[in-house]
Amino acid sequence: MPSLSQFERRTRRVRRSLRKVANGRPRLSVYRSSKNIYAQIIDDAAGCTLAAASTLDKELRAALSKGTDKAAAEAVGKAIAERAVKAGVKDVVFDRGGYLFHGRVKALADGAREGGLNF
Repeated sequence: MPSLSQFERRTRRVRRSLRKVANGRPRLSVYRSSKNIYAQIIDDAAGCTLAAASTLDKELRAALSKGTDKAAAEAVGKAIAERAVKAGVKDVVFDRGGYLFHGRVKALADGAREGGLNF
C-alpha cells in the first residue's frame, strides 16, 4: 500500500466516521481548490451523485465576482440545497473531507442549511 499524505489520511478518517453515523443518509461532499469550490450530494449505497453545484456553473459564475471567497461558497451552498430539495433530499451528512470546518467550507455549510438541508 502506498504511503498516504496527511491530508489523505485525515480525509479517510473523516469519511470512516461519517459512515458510522450516516444511517443511510446521502453525504454532502465538499472539494475546495485554490480557484473554485465544488459540492455534491452522493448516495453511497447506490454509488451515484444526486445533485452537484460549483462556482463553475454558468448561472453562479455570472452572479459572482470570483469563485474563491466566502460569498461564492455560500452561493454554492444555497444552490446545492435547492437542487437537493428538488431531487427529494432533505437530510444529509456533511463531509468536509480533509478540510477544517472554517472559512469557505463553513460558509458553504451555512448556505446549504439556509437553503433547506438538515445536517
